[in-house]
Amino acid sequence: MADAKVIPFGDEPRARRRAKRSGSAARSAGLTPVPPPRQDEPEPAAPGDGHEERGSSWEQRIAGGLNFLRRRLTGEYEVDDFGYDEELTDQVMMSALRPLYEKYFRVEVKGVENIPDKGGALIVANHSGTLPLDGLMLQVAIHDQHPAGRHLRLLAADLVFMLPVVNELARKAGHTLACTEDAERLLERGEVVGVMPEGFKGVGKPFSDRYRLQRFGRGGFVSTALKAGVPIVPCSIVGAEEIYPMIGNARTLARLLGFPYFPITPTFPWLGPLGAVPLPTKWTIQFGEPIPTDGYPAEAADDPMLMFNLTDQVRETIQHTLYKLLVQRRSVFF
Repeated sequence: MADAKVIPFGDEPRARRRAKRSGSAARSAGLTPVPPPRQDEPEPAAPGDGHEERGSSWEQRIAGGLNFLRRRLTGEYEVDDFGYDEELTDQVMMSALRPLYEKYFRVEVKGVENIPDKGGALIVANHSGTLPLDGLMLQVAIHDQHPAGRHLRLLAADLVFMLPVVNELARKAGHTLACTEDAERLLERGEVVGVMPEGFKGVGKPFSDRYRLQRFGRGGFVSTALKAGVPIVPCSIVGAEEIYPMIGNARTLARLLGFPYFPITPTFPWLGPLGAVPLPTKWTIQFGEPIPTDGYPAEAADDPMLMFNLTDQVRETIQHTLYKLLVQRRSVFF
């Protein structure tokens, strides 16, 4: 490395001493001194500086990617007891889903500030779309749009964890089985947990029933929120219903394959794999005002009337918001 230039304290540069002498001489002659030339003007940037910065950025990305691969190969990464891999989710899964979220479905998010910055919360959303892409888009929305960049831990059906590849990806992304024990453990840790109470009845309903909420089960999610004392945040998703318009259900084939339904759409199975491409609809995700539960006594979770009332309140809030968003929507695709 080249030696740094040393400027001794108390010694002025020659140019400045010459300027002072000329200035004093001018004052003695009664003339206005000519200001010395500025010494601190920035030098013009070299023509290749921008390319060097871009090259440095790419080098940093490549170095980061190589470090990520090294940690993957050597096992130097952490997962929690549910199998959640935060690094893999942030750097790989979110990056893979983001173009679908931003460019394809052009998701608009409203009311994300209703999710608390810290502590547990239960997100309750409608479920639709034939394939559960709405859960994935909901996860990206909370991760990217929330000021605290919170992670959504979805409660999924048994079928998700029976499929070989999907099972592993769901675990890595932080999702777990839709059971009371897992939900309570996550909420007690202060996680944001997501549940879609309609289940297969919602995601597999015919296109003629779009945006009509199905039954919300027995209100188990309300009991879980009451025990944990966390707020319930209603969430309404518009746009997912039209990505695969389900006009039929091959029930016999579904039973043979062990699926809850086998969808028939205007493009699937007629166009083969091309028919599995979702339609590019315009999505809106709106989070409603949180419903607090910490003011209820401990035995409130065993009160069936209270659970029924809170379940009905959440369901009506989501349904009313869906209707409002549909009225405001200009087009399915714009």
